[in-house]
Amino acid sequence: MFDIFLQTDSTSAASAVIQTESVWTLLTKGGALMIPLGILFALAVYFFIERLLVIKKAGQLDENFMSIIRDHIVNGNVSAARSLAKNTNNPVARMIDKGLQRIGKPIDAIENSMNNVGKLEMYKMERNLTMLSVIARFAPLFGFVGTIVGLVLLLKQFATISNPSISQIADAMYVKLITSATGLIIGMLAYLAHSYLDTQISRTANRMEAASSELIDILQEPTR
Repeated sequence: MFDIFLQTDSTSAASAVIQTESVWTLLTKGGALMIPLGILFALAVYFFIERLLVIKKAGQLDENFMSIIRDHIVNGNVSAARSLAKNTNNPVARMIDKGLQRIGKPIDAIENSMNNVGKLEMYKMERNLTMLSVIARFAPLFGFVGTIVGLVLLLKQFATISNPSISQIADAMYVKLITSATGLIIGMLAYLAHSYLDTQISRTANRMEAASSELIDILQEPTR
């Protein structure tokens, strides 16, 4: 029984190795055109991780931040509120700090100043995000171009063969369609990554808008 278990285990391991080798062999059959697709995939992974770290950091803010700011302003301790905002490395805090710097000026001027800082912070978060969108659109097109080029070369090869069999034609087209499949997969992954990051940015943008409105309300409270 122990021998049967070892035999089954070794068979499973061998099957896993064969499967891994077959996938790698399948990808290599795409030819030289798989190299640019591999570069696009590597770029997509890089930009996703780089933007994810930046956006996650931008979304980290103490839930009591605005409550503490409110308490300082109500108590007349604006300097403490500014010190808290300035020492908090977050887009919301930087926007609030700009608003606190404009205290004493008209509400419209304060709001416009915070909006300008908010636009700058949005640009920082969205920077390099367009690269994922470009890869999502370009990778499938490049895969289709690779397939067309491959089919042209195959037709040229078959022209030299007197009677190519159906299996030869099917195998050749199967191999060249790998570039299309790879391009589509890379494009879908890049699109999903872009959509996820865009959702996270929108969430942070909503927090920035809410904090801006809350600060305006706090500054208008004494005049009510």
